Amino acid sequence: MVNAGLNQSALARAIGCNRSTISQLLDDTHSRLPNAQLVAEIASALGVSVDWLLGLTDRPERPADIIEAASQISDAKRTAADEQMIDWHREADGFKVRHVPATLPDMLKTPEFLTWEYAALLGKTPEQAIANMEERLAWLKTTNSDYELALPKHRMQSLLRRTGYYEDCPADVVSAQARHFAEQCDALFPRVRVHFYDERKLFSAPLTVFGHLQAVLYIGDCYLTFRQTSRIKRITTHFDHLVKYADVQGREAADWIRSL
Repeated sequence: MVNAGLNQSALARAIGCNRSTISQLLDDTHSRLPNAQLVAEIASALGVSVDWLLGLTDRPERPADIIEAASQISDAKRTAADEQMIDWHREADGFKVRHVPATLPDMLKTPEFLTWEYAALLGKTPEQAIANMEERLAWLKTTNSDYELALPKHRMQSLLRRTGYYEDCPADVVSAQARHFAEQCDALFPRVRVHFYDERKLFSAPLTVFGHLQAVLYIGDCYLTFRQTSRIKRITTHFDHLVKYADVQGREAADWIRSL
């Protein structure tokens, strides 16, 4: 009642009962117990859970509030959302990060490739994309985190064939991007490991798991984040499945790209 800013009279009015009823419930010497409906109405008026009022849990939050806190949605329009992702990486420093990128991972792209890719996007300049890439790469080289990526094989194959998403990317930019990707796979291994899986056998939405802190799904124009332990574990298991059955393991990634 104190936390909600209510006295006995105000609480009684809020739930539609007599003030004497509230007084009796608060009287340690009185044996009256409330019925279920009254407990529910009091909990609703005070903004707490019924279980907390009954002493069954140490958490006063209502179940709906707990669920909402366990998963959140934030904007991801490839603008300021990149800064959000960098902040999440910093928060997870020292924890293993698992990542399935939406395209190629930005931190392994060349400035020329980023210039081509972001030129078509509204609200973000290529220069901003390059700055974010450089910041993410700098973080990779100094962090204590272990970083693991999983990508479908066809993404790299489509890049080098210049088909689909990459069909209008200049050939020299594509070649340089592929070489750079292979070089980075070698240079950053084993702290950074890149695996390629067959999307005809396995599928994944873009996601990032930051240790046991949170899991983030990229939907398109927003991120869906989970902080509940059971959901993080489930998404982690999914990612580890991609790695386990990947056709190209991290140690082989650079040579495989060069063979293409």
